[in-house]
Amino acid sequence: MTATRPALRIIAGNEYRRERWRNGAGWTRAIHAQPDSRSRVGTALRPGPDAGQPADWIWRLSIAEIEFDGAYSRFDGVEREQVLLSGNGLQLHFDDGATRDLLPPHQALRFAGERAVSAGLVDGRVEVFNLMWRRDAVDVRLWRRPLVGAMVLFVDPGTTWAVHLLGGHARVDGVASASLAGGDTALLEAPGRRTRHVLDGGGEVLLARIGDLDRPV
Repeated sequence: MTATRPALRIIAGNEYRRERWRNGAGWTRAIHAQPDSRSRVGTALRPGPDAGQPADWIWRLSIAEIEFDGAYSRFDGVEREQVLLSGNGLQLHFDDGATRDLLPPHQALRFAGERAVSAGLVDGRVEVFNLMWRRDAVDVRLWRRPLVGAMVLFVDPGTTWAVHLLGGHARVDGVASASLAGGDTALLEAPGRRTRHVLDGGGEVLLARIGDLDRPV
């Protein structure tokens, strides 16, 4: 029997697993990788250097630590969106000659994982929120929003909301309840029926809505 996933899961910032980039050039703090239930039900992610392979997951959240200029890892069939979390910014240099900035306070950029890209630091170390997903499996949207008081999130079956608290404090109430501190992440799902969650507090959040391709967001 397949266990039903909880409607609310909190992943504390101090529980993120630190691991090497796929190309070995840097470090990332892995928040969550969603297995592909269509073909790998109940299969845990492989440990070690292959843990970041897209064949193991359909979407993934992490925080990249960038301390030096250098090339990003390549991910075929994957879309990526990055948000600057801390530091004075970086420039992304693509193989077609394009250059894009990620600057304070929280500039974001979406690009294809197949593109060859290298990062150049503006002035010292940065941290970047990294959302990746397989474009043949899910549809994803990411927003940055201030949190002033209450915000209501409706989660439909087949979708997941990921809430990353950039700073401040928050509480999630719904089918279950829990508190968030700055740097924590909440995963909201709908086990069989639509669920309603109230996000209340003060600060700023990243909101990612991940839906099946047959249920676009």
